[in-house]
Amino acid sequence: MDDATVRMRLEGMLQELDRSIRVLKGDGVDLRDRSAADGGAHLTDSDRTRAMLDVAARQRTAVLAALKRLEDGGYGRCVDCGKAVPDGRLEARPEAARCVQCQSRAELRRR
Repeated sequence: MDDATVRMRLEGMLQELDRSIRVLKGDGVDLRDRSAADGGAHLTDSDRTRAMLDVAARQRTAVLAALKRLEDGGYGRCVDCGKAVPDGRLEARPEAARCVQCQSRAELRRR
């Protein structure tokens, strides 16, 4: 994939994430409009919304980092080992910063 196509995909992802974040943040409901029985459901909905916001914010950060790597000439290289990130991985996840092996190691460290 050429740089212009990558940039277009990443910028499109960024716009979509920003739109999703705005929707999720604007999804607040006045608690006074809920019955006492709905209280538990609201906590579950609130927790789910918070989790979705967290995921969207992390993905947004990854997309911004990918755009920065694109500008700096490091896009498509693993940030850990420096090897090329496979084209198939970048096609599926344009924001990917690591090759599959390094990503697996990073996920194991997080556990």
